[in-house]
Amino acid sequence: MKANYSKFARHAEQSGFSLIEVMISMLVLTGGLMALLAALGISMAATQTSQQDLIARQVASEVMESIFNARNTSQIGFSAIANTGTPPGIFLPNALPLLCAGPDGILDTADDTSCLTASGTVCPNGGVECLTEPGPDGILGTADDVIVSLNNYTRTVAITPLLENGNTDPTLVQVTITIAYTVPNVGHTKTYTLVDYISAYH
Repeated sequence: MKANYSKFARHAEQSGFSLIEVMISMLVLTGGLMALLAALGISMAATQTSQQDLIARQVASEVMESIFNARNTSQIGFSAIANTGTPPGIFLPNALPLLCAGPDGILDTADDTSCLTASGTVCPNGGVECLTEPGPDGILGTADDVIVSLNNYTRTVAITPLLENGNTDPTLVQVTITIAYTVPNVGHTKTYTLVDYISAYH
């Protein structure tokens, strides 16, 4: 009789998980998997737009460099580094497609012209800037190269005078370059903004 009691006690100590404990652990595991899937989705979306983000940064930098270069070479006077005022500055004030610099060598001015591909032909979509990427053979400069138009990008140059003690500083302006672009296969618009200051002195 005593042996049977100890055998029963051993069985009671070895009892498993209850149904409620199993269901709670399944809920915790499901929550963890859902969070992992959400993080994976975010990282995939970031990877898909990384190329467009890089292009936007490069396009904004090109404009800023052209402004500084024109100022440094005295190609334009400091008073012309504006998109408003009397007389008006050389920069056009609206969101514009990405055309290439005209004879003045400065982007987003009235003399901008159609861009050319690497082979010397006019870029598609009205000469909007385009990129040449290697085709299926993986070699750039062959017949199967792919032309990628940047017609989903626009560029805005805004020149803002700065105030000093309530008065406009005649020797310093803020340059804000905004690149807006539509993300392919997603449809929403993203923007990249580059802000810098340029002075009359160099």
